Amino acid sequence: VKVKYAEREGYSFCYLSRGEPGTQPSVLMLHGFSFNKDMWLNTIKHFPRGIHLVCLDMPGHGETTRLLAETYTAADQAKMIHQFVERTGLSRKPFHLVGISTGGMVAGVYAALYPSDVCALSLLCPPGECPKEVISRDLDVWSRPQVTEQKQHLCSGKMMTETTLTFSFIGKGFLDLSSMTSRYSLRDNMNKIRAPIQVIWGKDDKVMDPSGAALLAKAIPSTQVQLLDKCGHFITLDRPKKSAKLLLEFYKSNCATAKPKKLS
Repeated sequence: VKVKYAEREGYSFCYLSRGEPGTQPSVLMLHGFSFNKDMWLNTIKHFPRGIHLVCLDMPGHGETTRLLAETYTAADQAKMIHQFVERTGLSRKPFHLVGISTGGMVAGVYAALYPSDVCALSLLCPPGECPKEVISRDLDVWSRPQVTEQKQHLCSGKMMTETTLTFSFIGKGFLDLSSMTSRYSLRDNMNKIRAPIQVIWGKDDKVMDPSGAALLAKAIPSTQVQLLDKCGHFITLDRPKKSAKLLLEFYKSNCATAKPKKLS
C-alpha cells in the first residue's frame, strides 16, 4: 500500500493506493466523518492483490486539503471527489464505489451525479433518516465555539486527533453535512442512481439505526441488503473480514463486465 497525492487546481488530495489500474475495475473507498483513509486497512488486506484499490482522505480530512471557507455538504464533497477521480484517471473505466457512514451518503450522491463513473455502489451504514432530536442535540454541541466534553465524546473511538482535525473544522463539517440542503441528500437522490446497490449494516449500530437499510431497499427494491451480527457502526473495525467478503462478492457479481468509457 502506497501513500499518494493528487493536485487539482491548487487542491491536494491524499490517498492510499494498492496495485495499479488494469483490466478489472478499480475500487474507490470513502471513509466516514472525522476518520481518515486508514480505516480501510483492516478490510483491504482481505482483497485479492489483482484489484486496484484506492482509499481517499475525504475533503478536509487526513492529509487532504482543509479549507474552512469551503462548504462540505454531501453534494459539495461529491463534486470535489469527482475532481480527484478526473485527475487520477479513475473515470476512464467505471469503478466500484464504496462508502461508510457519511462517506456512504457522499458515495450515493456521487453515484447519482456521475452515474457513468460507477459500476457498483456499496453503502455501509449511511445516514439517511436521522431523528430530529439527535440532529438538534449535535448541532447545539458543534455550534458552540468552545471545546467541550460533548465534542470529545462525539469523536471518541474514531481515528481522529486534534493534530489531524481541529475541532473548528469538525464543527463546520458536521454543520454542513447536517444542513437542510445536505442531511436528506442520499434519500433524495436514490432514484437517480443507476448502478447496482449493496447496503451493509451492523445489527448493533448505535449511531445509525439499522432500520435505515430497509428504507433504502424500499426506495430501490433491487438493493442487496446484508445485516451483520455482532457488529456496530464501525463495520470495518468490528467485522473487517466479513465486510471484505461481502464487498468482494458484490464486486465480482457486478463489475466483471465494466468496460472503458468511449471517448466523446
